[in-house]
Amino acid sequence: MIDIKVLATGSTGNCYRVTDGSTPLLLECGIRYKSIQQALNFKVSEIKGCLVTHEHKDHCAGVTEVMKRGIPVYMSQGTAEAIDTDIYHPRIVRAKEQFTIGTWTILPFDVQHDVSEPMGFLLMNQAGEKLLFATDTYYIKYKFKGLTHLMVECNYSMDILNQNIESGQVHKAMKNRLIRSHFSLENMKEFLHANDLSKLQSVHLLHLSDSNSDEALFKEEVQKITGTIVHVA
Repeated sequence: MIDIKVLATGSTGNCYRVTDGSTPLLLECGIRYKSIQQALNFKVSEIKGCLVTHEHKDHCAGVTEVMKRGIPVYMSQGTAEAIDTDIYHPRIVRAKEQFTIGTWTILPFDVQHDVSEPMGFLLMNQAGEKLLFATDTYYIKYKFKGLTHLMVECNYSMDILNQNIESGQVHKAMKNRLIRSHFSLENMKEFLHANDLSKLQSVHLLHLSDSNSDEALFKEEVQKITGTIVHVA
């Protein structure tokens, strides 16, 4: 059974622990290693690997220290070159080429963000559960069957963003960056309608904007479509 723990989410740092009961992993390490230790009650030695989606600091700030502690870190070649970890070397993975960590089979896939070579990850365990992890992307072009768990960015609502621009709370230049780099509520809903949700057990909405989102609205809208438990991280 998949268990998900949010250690940090948002523009100040992202880090999540997931386990299938046998192999605990980190998704992102965008906070200090000491913060990861504290959030995991200093049981970091149990972690068998860390998946990093891209090079922005709020997703990889702790990467050097994590690798220094002997935890394998997996990322794309483009992300590795952008981070430039010097002494410690990550394990390079390629889009649409599966690899395994313990009891997980993991399929990386390309996503759309304003960085070198960003990725999302589909994690599959031996019980047949499937966890989709995608953040910092404005679009997911792939369709997935049999998803049981979703951890997906839902950064902003276009309606709220437009209202904030009209009121002067948000500069209009921010809109162009957001629509080319982050997942909106509207795109999230389109993604849900396009995919097989027949086995879906839970949804975690990640990386909400401080000013351009509405937690209660996002949760309600996604629950209407999925008919399942929705957590807002």
